[in-house]
Amino acid sequence: MSGLTSRDLIAAGFDELERAATFLQDEQLSGLDRTALLRTLRRAPDADQALLLLIRLLERAPEVCRLFDDVDEGHHRQAVPLIRLLGASRALGEFLVRRPESVQVLFDHAAAGQGESPRELPAVVDAETFRTGLMEAVRADPQAEAPAAGLEGEFTAREAAVALRVAYRRELTAVALRDLCAADPLAYQPLVSQQLADLAAGAVDAALAVTRAELADRHGEAAHQVELAVIGMGKCGARELNYISDVDVVYVHRAPEHLDEIEARRIAVSLAGGISRTINSSAPEPGLWEVDANLRPEGKDGALSRTLESHVEYYRRWAHGWEFQALLKARPIAGSMALGQDYIEKLWPLVWSSSQQVEFVENVQRMRRRVFEHIPAEDVDREIKLGRGGLRDIEFTVQLLQLVHGRVDEDLRVRDTLTAIRALDEGEYMAHRDQEAMSRCYRQLRLYEHRIQMSNMRRTHLMPTREPELRALAHAVRPPQAERRDTAQDLLKAWRSVVREVATFHETIFYRPLLSTTAVLSDEEVRLSSQAAQDRLAALGYSDTSGAMRHIEALTSGVTRRATLQRRILPMMLGWFAEGVDPDRGLLAFRRLSESLGTSPWYLTMLRDSSVAAERLCHILTSSRFISDLLEHSPESSRWLGDDTALQPLSFESLWTEIRHQLARHEGDSSTAVRLTRLVRQREVLRIAIADAAGLLELDEVGRALSDVDRAATLGALHVAEREVFAEHGEQVKFLVVAMGRQGGREISYGSDMDAMFVHRAVDGADPSVADEQAHRLATRLTALLSQSVKPPVRGEDPLKLDADLRPEGKNGPISRTLESFREYYRRWMDVWERQALLRARPIAGFDGLAEDFMALVDEVRYGAAPSAAEVREIRRIKARVESERLPRGADPSRHVKLGRGGLSDVEWLAQLMQLQHAHDVPALRVTNTLDTLEILVQHELMDSADAGVLAEAWRLCTRVRAASKVWSGRTADVLPSSRRDVEAVARWCGFDAGSAAAFEEHYLRTTRRCRQVYERLFYAEA
Repeated sequence: MSGLTSRDLIAAGFDELERAATFLQDEQLSGLDRTALLRTLRRAPDADQALLLLIRLLERAPEVCRLFDDVDEGHHRQAVPLIRLLGASRALGEFLVRRPESVQVLFDHAAAGQGESPRELPAVVDAETFRTGLMEAVRADPQAEAPAAGLEGEFTAREAAVALRVAYRRELTAVALRDLCAADPLAYQPLVSQQLADLAAGAVDAALAVTRAELADRHGEAAHQVELAVIGMGKCGARELNYISDVDVVYVHRAPEHLDEIEARRIAVSLAGGISRTINSSAPEPGLWEVDANLRPEGKDGALSRTLESHVEYYRRWAHGWEFQALLKARPIAGSMALGQDYIEKLWPLVWSSSQQVEFVENVQRMRRRVFEHIPAEDVDREIKLGRGGLRDIEFTVQLLQLVHGRVDEDLRVRDTLTAIRALDEGEYMAHRDQEAMSRCYRQLRLYEHRIQMSNMRRTHLMPTREPELRALAHAVRPPQAERRDTAQDLLKAWRSVVREVATFHETIFYRPLLSTTAVLSDEEVRLSSQAAQDRLAALGYSDTSGAMRHIEALTSGVTRRATLQRRILPMMLGWFAEGVDPDRGLLAFRRLSESLGTSPWYLTMLRDSSVAAERLCHILTSSRFISDLLEHSPESSRWLGDDTALQPLSFESLWTEIRHQLARHEGDSSTAVRLTRLVRQREVLRIAIADAAGLLELDEVGRALSDVDRAATLGALHVAEREVFAEHGEQVKFLVVAMGRQGGREISYGSDMDAMFVHRAVDGADPSVADEQAHRLATRLTALLSQSVKPPVRGEDPLKLDADLRPEGKNGPISRTLESFREYYRRWMDVWERQALLRARPIAGFDGLAEDFMALVDEVRYGAAPSAAEVREIRRIKARVESERLPRGADPSRHVKLGRGGLSDVEWLAQLMQLQHAHDVPALRVTNTLDTLEILVQHELMDSADAGVLAEAWRLCTRVRAASKVWSGRTADVLPSSRRDVEAVARWCGFDAGSAAAFEEHYLRTTRRCRQVYERLFYAEA
């Protein structure tokens, strides 16, 4: 290695030692002091890359050797900027190799005295200097009122575009040199973003000059008379641009009165389109970046350019809330500055009144969701911009505070993030220490982003994964004088520390000060006025902001342990409440629950220590009156929130064991025994509902669990009823409860009644009339025990109601029959619908021997020969009658989940008809569950799998909607609601993202419409 050891190469930062040793012997380096060169290469973020690019650059531009003439303190001081650049940016190194005439930028940098470690921040080039240089590159007069490129001879528009791009990249290289050589990269970072934005603005203006010169050939003087203003949006408008980024713009034009309006618009659109073409179309020098005009009125469907009056009219009449918010960073960047300023004066004030619009809260919630959405799962942990604790997290918090408080405080009406943070601090909307922390973290994340993008000039916000890339990044973000290299682990540790800190800002800066008007906080905490706090709450979706402040005061006032813990956890929970459907309801329910639990030590400790429990509680309280009410009456159940194991439904055996023990302990006290049984049922319904809300249970698991709870409660109540009834004459009858309908299929939902039939058999030697009378009393008493009030009452209970109307002869028949009576009735008088109803019969409580005999009879009836053609016609007639007569008057058939088009009834009647037709020959079809039936029909090729899939999807959706309506409102409803907020609540319960009410409604209507089509084709098909 010619005197160089492996240790020397490793110290210089090389990864590929043999390759480096070979390159160091290259003839292009023959005149250089290799020891000094190696010492200089220590400053390169990627020494391997820097050495290779240096050799290639010396081959194309030998004069670069002059930077290596002097050796100072063992290294080439003047060459450090070049080495830093080549090691940090392959793209800019390739540019210098491709355009060797541009190496003058290296000597200009050295001549300016901006070497390795200046004591002050590097110089900042102003916007006009950038603009002038780029205008001159396209041979335009920068002082002209409407500059036009000097296109003549061989200097065509295409050549002008190349010249512009080369000049732009030369200036970009100069910015990168100043950036990489800053002694304090964090302090210089905002100045880099400003220069990048100004450089981009200059490029747009120069591109406009090229286009105007082109159009002059076609439109003559009119091309110079049409004013076009380019309004920078987003990061370019705020002067916080990245090294490589789309430049978001909006175009506005104005023309003299004598010029035809249509002709003026055509010229303006051509000018705007020419800007994009000049900057990014195919040419010998690669394009710069995309000019994105999609933020214009009507987006891609709108005119590329509008007059100022048209812009104003659009924003006055049709603009959405987010479009006003997008104007927050608007700034004239190119073209007619006078017209651009007129645009700002007319439209920018609208930004600050947008928080008063009806849809502002929805827009805020959409902004919040955008912070974390659309990130591929494999990139979540690498995102610097979009991930949790990333740049957008900071930007969301800052912009939201600006929009909320900027309506009355004009000092907050600024465009860039760092200035806004300082203004929020000066206006006492955030604590000074939070301002310093947020500013530092923002600059650090932007520095990471800049260095990552600089490498290949690609739009990316992902932290690298390869070890060499991480080491290079670690060195690139450090000052140029740093020779010691951080490891990849050092970099990741520092980045993750920033991410963790940023993730707390929204809670600390937005929510924490809401307590300041009511709670006793330290002197360092920022204090908001009552009105400012209410403005924040309103922006988050709280309707009764004064009521919310009262709840916050009640929860946090005082010096007790409870108040102290509430002050710690409430800021976080206010944010989660805000993400819910009804934040006001959630906060009120939380206050009630907290007061119910009083000083229970475990409750607030659990919420403090378990973010899972706290977030689940917030989600439940804002989205479910049903669960909230149950929790209020059973607050100790809150313990389950952080324990997935505790939320698993109990088996029927476990439930019955518990109830049986309760009955044994209270054998002589029927009222207490049945009350405890009903308390067990209420507790378990709550457990299932919380588990369902937490996403721990599938739909079929919920149905089975609720059915098991009802069965256990029914069995317990039957034991109590038998004690009472048999006390007078002893046991004269064996009794059986048979579940029907959805209870029989174990597919019920919250608040479902129990369709049932009662069967009895006299014991040997008993008087049949006494047995019948006992059976009647048992059925009546069982129904009463499960549904009538008890003392003390079970607060918040939704009692189980037994409905025996499916029995033979309905309400006109005896409430309980003997087995022989059932047999005789089914033999002589049974209608086909009664046979159909038996398809879901399932014994749930009573004498096992009687259950066996009765189900043998039922199986004979329901699984007998296929129905005749006349019976099939009767089933169809009854179905049509049910739709026309039982559908509530005025109800929309397309929205009724039970009886409407494509609803539960359609799927269940079709499945049951096919069971009647085929179960006699296909024993596998002898099941009571609807989804099981569909699956078996497909397995035996009796139904197409696609059709079954459509039916099953609709059945699941309608079942979910039915459950969601109960959970959300606390009331049973069979109609998809029409209120937007109600639909939003139902949509979220059904698994849709927040803000998807309209999409969910379309999904429901589309799913049920497809289901109805399948139902009509199969239900009315001729055999």
